[in-house]
Amino acid sequence: MSRLLLNCDIGESFGNWTMGLDAEVMPFIDCANVACGFHAGDPSIMRKTVSLALKHGVQIGAHPAYQDLQGFGRRSMAYTPQEIQDLLHYQIGALDGICRAQGGRVSYVKPHGAMYNDMMANPVQLRAVIQAVAAYGELPLMLLATRDNSAAQALGDEYGVTLWFEAFADRAYDSQGHLVSRQLPGAVHHDSEIIVQQALTISRGENLTASDGSPLILQADTLCVHGDNASSVAAVQRIREALKPA
Repeated sequence: MSRLLLNCDIGESFGNWTMGLDAEVMPFIDCANVACGFHAGDPSIMRKTVSLALKHGVQIGAHPAYQDLQGFGRRSMAYTPQEIQDLLHYQIGALDGICRAQGGRVSYVKPHGAMYNDMMANPVQLRAVIQAVAAYGELPLMLLATRDNSAAQALGDEYGVTLWFEAFADRAYDSQGHLVSRQLPGAVHHDSEIIVQQALTISRGENLTASDGSPLILQADTLCVHGDNASSVAAVQRIREALKPA
């Protein structure tokens, strides 16, 4: 089995509204994708999340999104490539400032929601995201591992950006290795046994079963897990234990 870094979307509360079990899941992950205020999070939540990550020695990643609090960043929005770069620099810079004030730093970037999905479907947008990360500095970019990572890898190489390919333990895939839309039945796995088994299958480089029944192998560096309820935190803990032999 390969040693997959476990990453989790985190810091997605806002004001008095709480989402997720950040304190419970943080001890079991390697990388925290911290919301930067456009789809969730606010300056105080960002500060508290960064402090928690630093306490547990977890890498801090910027989790930028479209400016869409109401839609939780899950709605596609029309931006030019330059606007995409501006959105990314604004959000990465905000989180980086909060990190530096506590003696930390942003270690990588993982776009959120519709921005993430759109860049995987649109080469022009993926280029804009990679250009933005390259211009900011030497940060890896986390993006979706698909059946064929070569086109994305070529763009990363062109701009000198390290790519961390990501797989999901709790999501269904189509035949090309793209995530099945959340609007379709079966897109999200809720059974902890299925989630843990999918994590192990990916780590071993074995076939997943795509939504059309075809075999699918994902070459991934990191595995996304979710900790928004007690059962999912337990699943993350089980995945961490199961991957230890790797």
